[in-house]
Amino acid sequence: MQPYFHDKPGSAPGTLVFESEAPAAIVNLLDYDRDRSVFLENIPPEKCKPYLETPSVSWVHVCGLGNEVFWQHIGEVFDLHPLLLEDVVNVPQRPKVEEYDDRLLIVARQVEVTETGFDSQQVSLVLGPQFLMLVCERDTGGGFELVRDQIRAQKGAICARGADYLAYALLDAIIDGFFPVLERYGDRIERLEEEIISDPSPKTLKKVYRVRRELLNLRRTIWPQRSAINSLERNRSDLVSRDVEIYLRDCYDHAIQVLDTIETYRELASSLMDVYLSSVSNKMNEVMKILTVISTIFIPLTFVAGVYGMNFNPDASPWNMPELNWAWGYPICLGAMLAIACGLIIFFWKKGWFETISGLEEDSHQ
Repeated sequence: MQPYFHDKPGSAPGTLVFESEAPAAIVNLLDYDRDRSVFLENIPPEKCKPYLETPSVSWVHVCGLGNEVFWQHIGEVFDLHPLLLEDVVNVPQRPKVEEYDDRLLIVARQVEVTETGFDSQQVSLVLGPQFLMLVCERDTGGGFELVRDQIRAQKGAICARGADYLAYALLDAIIDGFFPVLERYGDRIERLEEEIISDPSPKTLKKVYRVRRELLNLRRTIWPQRSAINSLERNRSDLVSRDVEIYLRDCYDHAIQVLDTIETYRELASSLMDVYLSSVSNKMNEVMKILTVISTIFIPLTFVAGVYGMNFNPDASPWNMPELNWAWGYPICLGAMLAIACGLIIFFWKKGWFETISGLEEDSHQ
C-alpha cells in the first residue's frame, strides 16, 4: 500500500509535506502550435515563463516531487494557489477536479503493469489559459510519450488545438493505460481456472484471494477517476471549450468500460471460489470411490482369510475345518479368493465406476 504524505493535524492550509527520499524534480517543456514545436529538457522553472506569454501551447512536464523550495518557486512562476500546490504534492489524493481562479486542477491515477500485478502513481494536471502542467511522481513514459511524439512530429489534430485538448489527450492516455493491466488479469484468471479444475490446492486458493484483492484496489483507483471525468464534462469551465467536452465524453465512456471489465473480472474471481470448492469436493468423492472399491474387493477376501486363520484342530472333530487336510486345500482357497476379487471387479466395471476413476487419473496428468 502506498504511504501517505499529509500535513500534521492543525497545520496551516497549503502546508507541503515531502518524502525524505523523494527524487529531485525535473522540468521538461514542449511548446507548440500548428506550425512548429520546441522541446527543452531539464530546465529551471523560470525558463518556462517567456513561453507562457505567447499564444502557443506550453506543456510543462514535471517528473518527481522534489522539495518545498522547488514548488514554492513553481507556484510563483505559474501563479498557482497554495491549496493547489498542496493537492499536487501531498500524495496520494483522491482523483478529483478543482478550479482555482483561472487554473483548473485535475488529479488522476496512472497504472502500469508489473510482474506481480500493477502499480499506480498520482498524476496531476494543472490547466491554464495557454499552458498545461503535468506532474508525475516518477517518469513512466507510456502513453505520455506517444502524445509527445505526435506533437513533435506535427501529426494529428492536437497541434491545431489548445491546452484543454492536450489535457484530454493525456487523460485519455491515462485511462487507456488500464486496458493492458486488465488484459493481464484476464489471463491470470483463465490460468487460475485451469489450475483449479486440473489440480486444486490451498496454494491456488491463495492466488485467487490475491487476484480478488488486487482487482478491488484497481476498482478503487478507477471509480473516483470516472466521477472526476464526469464532473469535468458536466461542470463547465471557461478553460475547457465545448468541442473538448465532446472528447471528454468519450474518455468517460472508456472509464465506464474499464470499470465494467473490472466488475466482470471480480465476479469471475468470486466464482472461482465456488469452482474451487466444487472441484475439491468432486476430487474427494472420486478418491473415496477408489477407496470404497478397494475396500469392497478386500472385504470378502479378508473374511475368507479370517475363517481359515482360526486354529480349530481337525483331528479333534471331523467338523473342525476338514479343508485343512485336503491335498489341494490351499490352492483351492487362493483360487476362490481370486475368483471373488475378479467377480467384484467385473461387477464394478459394468456399473461404470472405473470409467470415472480413469477420467480422474487422466485429468490429474494433464
